Amino acid sequence: MAPESRRCLAQERGEVRTRDLTDVGIPRCYLSRMCEEGLFVKVGYGRYRAAAYVEAI
Repeated sequence: MAPESRRCLAQERGEVRTRDLTDVGIPRCYLSRMCEEGLFVKVGYGRYRAAAYVEAI
């Protein structure tokens, strides 16, 4: 998945589950990459929030 696509995904969704991403064809290994890039923050088991959304709270 291109970095631009990951940024769009992070911005359009506030919170996602691992299953939500795998259902649309995004492998689970991408979640750790997205967290390392600062796009998502893990908030619980299998739950992630867009980093920009976390900062706004």
